[in-house]
Amino acid sequence: MVAERHGLRRICPAAPAAHVDHCHGTGRVRGVLCFSCNAVLGQFEDRPDAIRRAAAYVEGIAWKPTLVAPGVCRLPS
Repeated sequence: MVAERHGLRRICPAAPAAHVDHCHGTGRVRGVLCFSCNAVLGQFEDRPDAIRRAAAYVEGIAWKPTLVAPGVCRLPS
């Protein structure tokens, strides 16, 4: 896998990859990442919604839940 990707990471392609990333739910291998990117995905528990909100936060895009009833909020998709 590393040779196939020429040693480049899938998320931050500027440096060599060293860790095999997998889906924690299925065990399926997704690709090769650096330690930091692999660790971040693990911290986000493979949740695309949380990863998208984190990206929006870093980009300075504020997201707010929508109040749909007293005490009930809907998160943006």
